[in-house]
Amino acid sequence: MDIQKESQYPTPVAGVDEVGRGPWAGPVIACACILPSDFPTEILEQLQDSKKITAKKREILAPLICQYSDYALGEASVKEIDTLNILQATFLAMRRAIQNLSEKPGFILVDGSHCIQDISIPQESLVKGDSLCASIAAASIVAKVHRDKIMVDLAKEFSGYGWESNAGYGTKSHQEGLAKLGVSQHHRKSFKPIQQLLKQ
Repeated sequence: MDIQKESQYPTPVAGVDEVGRGPWAGPVIACACILPSDFPTEILEQLQDSKKITAKKREILAPLICQYSDYALGEASVKEIDTLNILQATFLAMRRAIQNLSEKPGFILVDGSHCIQDISIPQESLVKGDSLCASIAAASIVAKVHRDKIMVDLAKEFSGYGWESNAGYGTKSHQEGLAKLGVSQHHRKSFKPIQQLLKQ
């Protein structure tokens, strides 16, 4: 993957991606990442959609990306997800990530089919952007590693849901945990499977 595609936009260009829209529990995390022109080629060549590389490789790449780029994270809590809805909470996490960058971007490339609402910086949405754009791929890796760690830490306090391996997604182990333990404070009560459990 190269950064040539990003050179056509006003600099600096920030790639933005989120992790955690689909899970039944835990926050949604966004990352904004600006890759400098001298970003190491050996790292650049390994960048791709975080879902297409192993957890072990993500954990190797994430600190390297953080070392050589301007990056920032943003989070929207379960309470904010339930109050706003998951799409608006995702936009909120993305805005927070962009605001946390040390340098204001000249342009934003955001993964997916939606541009970020309520932001004045010029932007473009890219479907499968994490497979097309280096800075989005970098952001997806950093966000994924960060959120997975959050869910592992939550699993230590709220064991039995399998969050250390399912990251809060509605897997069989998670469903079994819900049936046995009930709904926790970290579950998204606006999501239908959790709503249905609460009605029982």
